[in-house]
Amino acid sequence: MRAFEMNVDGLVGPTHNYGGLSYGNVASQRNCHEASSPREAARQGLAKMKALMDMGYQQAVLAPQERPDVAALRRLGFTGNDAEVIQRAAREAMPLLVASCSASSMWTANACTVSPSADTADGRVHFTAANLNCKFHRSIEHPTTSRVLQAMFADPQHFAHHPALPAVAQFGDEGAANHTRLCKGYGEPGVEFFVFGRSAFDSRFPAPARYPARQTLEASQAIVRLHGLSEAGVVYAQQSPAVIDQGVFHNDVIAVGNGEVLFYHQDAFLDTERVLAELADKLARVGGRLQAVCVPREAVSVEDAVRSYLFNSQLLSRSDGRMRLIVPEECRNNAAVWRYLEGLTASAGAIAEVQVFDLKQSMQNGGGPACLRLRVALNEVELAAVNPGVIMTPALYDSLNLWVDKHYRDRLSEHDLSDPHLLTECRTALDELTQILKLGAVYPFQLA
Repeated sequence: MRAFEMNVDGLVGPTHNYGGLSYGNVASQRNCHEASSPREAARQGLAKMKALMDMGYQQAVLAPQERPDVAALRRLGFTGNDAEVIQRAAREAMPLLVASCSASSMWTANACTVSPSADTADGRVHFTAANLNCKFHRSIEHPTTSRVLQAMFADPQHFAHHPALPAVAQFGDEGAANHTRLCKGYGEPGVEFFVFGRSAFDSRFPAPARYPARQTLEASQAIVRLHGLSEAGVVYAQQSPAVIDQGVFHNDVIAVGNGEVLFYHQDAFLDTERVLAELADKLARVGGRLQAVCVPREAVSVEDAVRSYLFNSQLLSRSDGRMRLIVPEECRNNAAVWRYLEGLTASAGAIAEVQVFDLKQSMQNGGGPACLRLRVALNEVELAAVNPGVIMTPALYDSLNLWVDKHYRDRLSEHDLSDPHLLTECRTALDELTQILKLGAVYPFQLA
């Protein structure tokens, strides 16, 4: 039976703004309070989705969230009707209003962790929504994320959905941004690679000193149990605390893998030799051969990797068995990174080509190509069970661009977030979007 890797990209929401909310994310903090363009951001993301569809990859769309999240503000003590809640929050606690308006669900790599049916004990594709409890503005996402994912992957014969882990620091879970699957083929058993920043209960693991480590070992272990994964098909690795303190807030900012290829920076992990040996051994047991592509610090510094988001790229399989790397424009603008990539593609190694995309609106808020997508490995029967309304087609691409042009503002500043009409605009847009994507009622305002 044939199998595929579906890329599920987050559609940028109408309240896309630069709130500087993500401490530890250098780009997010650097562009804090700049004016954004939600319309341009959404169009840039859609253009990448269409490009991958045109290349022959399976591509789907994850709907954005309702923002501002008035219910979250009410839980924090703001009262009155919707407009009064927004205006009072703007007067008394503008940072909370900014957080409640965040469009960060666009970074679908943080939506959940996915294990394909070839790896799980019950032979179903498993999804666990990420609690994202390190940041308030992201911690409010998972209830809606779960409903949207269940509307996309609805058939219980093929798909299993788990709620987010307990929303406490010991089980901090950032989703697929710290999870990579290596395999010989998407429909064959693989090795699931879980990268954590710290341990909640074992002091033997060092922690970063400057920025928080968002993913815990204990969260990753819980997901392994929930998904029914065999320990023989799982590898854990600790992210280097030193690179976290340089702005590498997730593993997907310093490493990316696909198929049998792991593309990583020399300083990505602690105990790198052990990690690579274990990956190679376990992948060999399921018929694969690890191809580890290490980027030396002498060629690309961690600082340049973070600024360019070299590793926050999409590593995609080509028909000839080699890889295509999808990178942001910032990689071409960084002399050291571009020099390295030119040498890489000329070397006749695992990575054959590099394609550049303009994702400036997302990049300025700290998310590159890999942040924008969630990978879901499906066999052909499971693919047929996916809600067809969310699968990208030329017609859907045209419809979504028309929808964006109709509903999105061209410019959004922090001051604009206090406009109560923004909530009405968002709800009107999302109500129409659920009809376009055939999702049914998934948003709080639709369920009230």
